[in-house]
Amino acid sequence: MMSFFKEVEAKIIDNLNPDKILIIDKTKLHIKHKSFKSNKFYLKIIIKSEKLKSMGKINSHKAIYSLLKNEIKEKIHALEIEIN
Repeated sequence: MMSFFKEVEAKIIDNLNPDKILIIDKTKLHIKHKSFKSNKFYLKIIIKSEKLKSMGKINSHKAIYSLLKNEIKEKIHALEIEIN
């Protein structure tokens, strides 16, 4: 069975074909926050993609959020996106 992070990575690669992708688990940094949910992840995704970069920040973020909408409902509490 594929890990959740690999599933997210594969979904982004299959649909957006980025040059490079890095997923960082930042969950431990949020443990003391009032809204912390132990059953959800706090992720940072760094993507190198000329396609996403050319779409502009808002549209590229919308594309990623749309692609990961089920994961956001079920397993992701916070998502930080950096596009290079």
